[in-house]
Amino acid sequence: MDFQWDGNLLMLTQEFVRDRFTYHEDGTLSYNKNGKKVIANPAKGAKHLSVNINRKPVRFHRIVFLWNHGYLPEYIDHINGDATDNRIENLRPASKHQNNLNKGKLSRNKSGCKNVSWSKVNKKWVVVMSVHRKYTHIGSFENLELADLVATEARNLYHGQYARHS
Repeated sequence: MDFQWDGNLLMLTQEFVRDRFTYHEDGTLSYNKNGKKVIANPAKGAKHLSVNINRKPVRFHRIVFLWNHGYLPEYIDHINGDATDNRIENLRPASKHQNNLNKGKLSRNKSGCKNVSWSKVNKKWVVVMSVHRKYTHIGSFENLELADLVATEARNLYHGQYARHS
């Protein structure tokens, strides 16, 4: 059996995807569609490209990971944070928490520094981040550059290889 449907989860095999797709070192996949060879490249369009397999969407990076490693983890992290970069060296298995740690700074961020915000009450820059799955106050600083440096060091300490600084 090439795949099995288990509730909401499509269980694909490496044999199934290797039979239908060709992985290229630039992170693209090619496949046959109506007799034409098509190169699927999310850099040319949507943030997360998906293909339908048995009428169910499967995200592009999941096919690339399975094609190369032979298994599918629950979450796959794009190491450099670019969801269109599906080169296998940019993909790694992760937990939901690890995947969230590797997110960039929020769009509503006004300080320009990840994990740093201005406290109107204390009139200082405050560093707050997830430490052991809880939001933790790291410190308060009068200087934005110092707060950013402390946030960077704290991310390195607490988030390890999943620390993302921008």
